[in-house]
Amino acid sequence: MRRKLSVAVFVAVVAALCGSRPVWAADAPIEAFFGTYVGTMISASDAGLTKRDLGVSIERGDAGFSVNWTTITRKPDGRFKRKAYFINFRPTRRPGIYASAMKTDKFGGRVPLDPLAGEPYVWARIGGQTLTVFALLITDDGGYEMQVYDRTLRDKGLDLKFSRFANGKALREITGFLAKTP
Repeated sequence: MRRKLSVAVFVAVVAALCGSRPVWAADAPIEAFFGTYVGTMISASDAGLTKRDLGVSIERGDAGFSVNWTTITRKPDGRFKRKAYFINFRPTRRPGIYASAMKTDKFGGRVPLDPLAGEPYVWARIGGQTLTVFALLITDDGGYEMQVYDRTLRDKGLDLKFSRFANGKALREITGFLAKTP
């Protein structure tokens, strides 16, 4: 009994010191995220509260998977703002890390966009039960903006956490639940 407890304590201490999740926590396969999800969230800003309707579809794509999401923001004055994104991702040589394939190069291959040309550099990773999509933008003054979309598997859907940073400063965070549609 004492030996089993010592091994468990050792593993927990090593995981804590390494700053990572426990070694027995396995990454979900990308197929576990496949589906269509919808939800509504409230966002606070200097302009007041805004309601956001969200939809995301994650499905098998060319040699990997695709993420298609739409956000409809309802402004306090009654106006609507719609944003939609579609990104293909392909596996890299590093397990659980995926490169975006958003444009075609001169040889017909699918490649990421160019952040030095003002386009976002996008990639994804799976860590445990969370699929994270990162978008890095280099600003006109040479600074950066980072958008992070964490989608964590839950019973009957996904927890969503959106974070936006500029030059290391947190600008916005929105959280909510997206229900999986049948």
